[in-house]
Amino acid sequence: MDSASLPFDHALFPEGTKRCKLKWFLLWIAALHGPLTVGVLAAVMCWGLALNVTNLNNNYPFGLWIAADLGIIALGAGAFFTGFLRYIIKIDELKNIVNYAVVIGVICYATAQGMLGIDIGQPLRGWFIFWHANVHSMLTEVAFCITCYFMVLCIEYLPLILENRQINKVGFFHGMAHHLHETMPAIAAIGVFLSFFHQGSLGGVPGVLYGRPFAFREGFLVWPWTFFLFVLSAIACGPCFTILITWITEKCAQKKLVKRNVIDILARISGRLLAVYLVLKAVDTLYWIALAGKVGAPFSSFYANQPYGYWVLVMELGILGVIPMIILLSTKARQNENLLILACFLNCSGIFMNRWIMTVQSLAVPVMSFDKFVPYAPNWVEYASTFLFVWAGAIVISISYRYLPIFPQEKELNPL
Repeated sequence: MDSASLPFDHALFPEGTKRCKLKWFLLWIAALHGPLTVGVLAAVMCWGLALNVTNLNNNYPFGLWIAADLGIIALGAGAFFTGFLRYIIKIDELKNIVNYAVVIGVICYATAQGMLGIDIGQPLRGWFIFWHANVHSMLTEVAFCITCYFMVLCIEYLPLILENRQINKVGFFHGMAHHLHETMPAIAAIGVFLSFFHQGSLGGVPGVLYGRPFAFREGFLVWPWTFFLFVLSAIACGPCFTILITWITEKCAQKKLVKRNVIDILARISGRLLAVYLVLKAVDTLYWIALAGKVGAPFSSFYANQPYGYWVLVMELGILGVIPMIILLSTKARQNENLLILACFLNCSGIFMNRWIMTVQSLAVPVMSFDKFVPYAPNWVEYASTFLFVWAGAIVISISYRYLPIFPQEKELNPL
């Protein structure tokens, strides 16, 4: 390549790779700042004018933010689960995608904390949950684990920064990156421990709501079994989200970044876990129907109010569950890129629907005979402040891809 045609910052690129010209990159970043600014405005409105600028109310203290928060945390499970498979189970091929899983995980967990920072209304008092901790609350454990695991993800992300071609020339940073890589199995094990408990406790919260028969479940050991269903659903969809974002990145970059066998490993594992989850979820649903009926809450009562009709159950378990499971378990279907991406999209959509059902729909169902059904739909402030983190995440991914050695196979798959 002629030196005159190289981008101004080409010396910062991973060695042996090619990136677009700096002007096009800056234009892309500038375009992302448009909707990002709208989201920041919405967040400022929530802090300055309180949550009455949203459609949240006494009937719906949990709304779009909490449902999206739980969903994005589940998608971020791709980071800890891929790290577990790579460093603990020793699936060596995953070394070619684990870096990107970490980047995605950092974004997901930063997003989760950012949404909570808006949702609590007074973020300057966010430290109260740590200093004045309610030790009897599962949400306290969630707050501690999410914060600690975000720190773990930042530690896992740090070596990628230090391995930037120019930064790595400094001896101190080169040595730090080397030592961090050596400790990565231990760091990954800590991440798995933290993630297991906060993923599960997020499921345990609706499971202990005795006054909400739609969500309440009996226990296994010291937890309601929604604890384990949330863990299983998260590790079943997390790898699919990693595949989906990798595919989007490849389309934007117009090059292959990861070999097909690496993607196939994640897809196959995700399909098997999804199959196990759907079986257990079906058993849970049947048991819950029988249990609710015994306490005077017939099955039909939970789906008597629109938009929460029977279609919700069919959509969650059938279209967004069984269909992606079949595709992911079929070797022939997985080899078809369009079908694979469809399966990943449906699986990830299913996790958001499940979290919406376990939070928003649980609160929507009238409990007392004199209660009335009150509908809820997020307004533009809630949507804008939620998608704020999508645009911010896209910026982080763009900068990380341009300047950090995320994909070890990129040079091999795209020779200059």
